[in-house]
Amino acid sequence: METAAKHIELLYDKVKVYTENSIELCKLNAIEITSDIVSSLISTLALVLAFSIFILFVNIAISLLIGNLMGAYYLGFLIVSTFYIIITILIYFFNDRLIKIPIANLVIEKLQKSRKKIL
Repeated sequence: METAAKHIELLYDKVKVYTENSIELCKLNAIEITSDIVSSLISTLALVLAFSIFILFVNIAISLLIGNLMGAYYLGFLIVSTFYIIITILIYFFNDRLIKIPIANLVIEKLQKSRKKIL
């Protein structure tokens, strides 16, 4: 009877260690997935910021050029601003298709890639 109790206790200890290791592995996988998603979003954000600054200066130049051609600088800025209000209205109405769905697909794709690594 004593050997059966020792075997059960040994089995219990092995299951406990296995469970603890499995939990730790899940935590590490979650950290890896989270860090991959966050780093992708931050690098994309940095690219968008740099591109936005470039676009800002190009728009100022275009506004000044149009204003110079029309004889009044404010008209150039007014035309460029009108263009951007039209773009803003289009983005507002097509927000799901242009922004939400692509970002959701990106996150799902990253999660699926990470899940395939685990399996």
